[in-house]
Amino acid sequence: MRPQKIRWVRCLPGERCFRPKCKKPGRLEGVEVTIDEFEAVRLADLEEMTHAQAAQLMGVSRPTFTRILSSAHKKVADGLVNIKAIKIEGGCCRIKTGRLG
Repeated sequence: MRPQKIRWVRCLPGERCFRPKCKKPGRLEGVEVTIDEFEAVRLADLEEMTHAQAAQLMGVSRPTFTRILSSAHKKVADGLVNIKAIKIEGGCCRIKTGRLG
């Protein structure tokens, strides 16, 4: 397996865990969304960037960005549909500061 390329992110999550209140913490399963997946969701869904634009900002190819976003969407859907905690942590990324572009 090839080593992962560094993925650049501009926005760290303010909250690292989202938990449903309807289940007791001891009985709660979880799903982990990586920081680069969180960034992909932010760029594509919140900022409404094209996959090509977002991939360029993150320093990855467009197909890689699409795979990252697809993985994030699946994990978030699993958490919402199956009433799981969503934890944001890990990933192969670095913080990029400065202007966009």
